[in-house]
Amino acid sequence: MKKTNAIRELEQNKIEHMIREYEVDENNLDALSVAIKTNEDVTRVFKTLVLLNEKKEMLVACIPGIEKIDLKKLAKVSNSKKVEMLAMKDLLPMTGYIRGGCSPVGIKKKHRAFIHNSVFDNEKILISGGLRGVQIEIKPKLLVEYLGMIVEDIIESI
Repeated sequence: MKKTNAIRELEQNKIEHMIREYEVDENNLDALSVAIKTNEDVTRVFKTLVLLNEKKEMLVACIPGIEKIDLKKLAKVSNSKKVEMLAMKDLLPMTGYIRGGCSPVGIKKKHRAFIHNSVFDNEKILISGGLRGVQIEIKPKLLVEYLGMIVEDIIESI
């Protein structure tokens, strides 16, 4: 298996994790597809979203795979006037990752990171390993502490 920035960083910092590989379907890169391919509950699969605030500061948000980010909630908890999704063309240059393979770990540029508060409902979660077809299984507490993530309700309410 190819080592990604995310995997190298976790190994170098001796953060306990497990690598989970799965077959990639380029037409279905969403978290539900990942959950099915890894035989996991989709509530344990957290997707990584990259956003910019009005000052063009990068924000990284991890939310359960089937949920939608609430831009107003994220703006509020990040003390921003507004936030918007990063343009897809800017994802690789700003993070070092591509769509479907963006991990909150190992991102090139300094950023603040947020994660939905349901993260602690699980003993372990899955996050992207930095490459399509690679997931990292990790204890939420280890991820949150390592990245200094802010734990908040950042998803749309039903």
